[in-house]
Amino acid sequence: MSHTAHIPSHRKPRRSASKLALRAGVAGGVLGTIAVAGAAGPASAEPVTETIEMPTLGSLGTDLSSAVAASAEASQQEALDQSLEAQEAAALEKAAKEAKKAKAEAERKAEAERAEKARQEAEAKAEAERAAAEARAEAQARAARDSARTQLATTSASSDSGSGSDSGSGSSDDGGSSAGSSESTQVSSGTAASIVAFARAQVGDAYVTGGTGPNSWDCSGLVQAAYAAAGIDLPRISYQQSSMGTSVSLSNLQPGDVLYWGSRSGSYHVAIYVGGGKYVGAQNSSTGVVERSLDWDPPSGAVRIL
Repeated sequence: MSHTAHIPSHRKPRRSASKLALRAGVAGGVLGTIAVAGAAGPASAEPVTETIEMPTLGSLGTDLSSAVAASAEASQQEALDQSLEAQEAAALEKAAKEAKKAKAEAERKAEAERAEKARQEAEAKAEAERAAAEARAEAQARAARDSARTQLATTSASSDSGSGSDSGSGSSDDGGSSAGSSESTQVSSGTAASIVAFARAQVGDAYVTGGTGPNSWDCSGLVQAAYAAAGIDLPRISYQQSSMGTSVSLSNLQPGDVLYWGSRSGSYHVAIYVGGGKYVGAQNSSTGVVERSLDWDPPSGAVRIL
């Protein structure tokens, strides 16, 4: 190994011949151009000097960044505006749908209210007409009953003057009469006729427990009032009424006889036989005072009080 120190050379490297020739050519060309220009111009012309300032790289970068930022901000603002417009359009569409739905619901409710009001008015009108019809019927029935009662009072007054014939003979109303006498003849007799007429005049009245008239009755209250119209006093209770007089067969009934249901001394219902196989009685709260056939509710027995 050599101990000689390696000292680098400070000599500039020699340029190649081609590079030197190129540089000499360029320089020659430039000098030639200047010489031609000086020869062609006037001798007194002053050289024209103009300074052109070229932008620096730093200012170009700043302007470019500002332009990019402004463009990005403009794009972002445009996108935001478009988003807001889309939201407004969606909100308007939703509001329009909700308004349409609310209008339809309001119209439906209004129609339902009108229908309900019309129904209520129709029901009220029908109820008023029904009440008026019932009132007219009740007034007509009351007038008919009053007329019948007036006629009954007149008949009773005229029959009282001839009552001696009823008590003297004792044959026309008490089952001991001849078999040939008809029910029409029996009904025409004064006392029985008064009882039957009074009972029939109350048909249509209401049944009320404990009722004794003039427009509502229970069974024994009606029988007691009918006999009272003929001047005969009867007890108030049904089993007491059926214990009066004499027992008669259901096949030998006469108008005015008292029918009973249950045993004679323990009856729970009474009515008045009116002839023709029928009776009048205050039945129950559903029917009121009615005239029915014996077959509708056959009685247990009968008593004759006249």
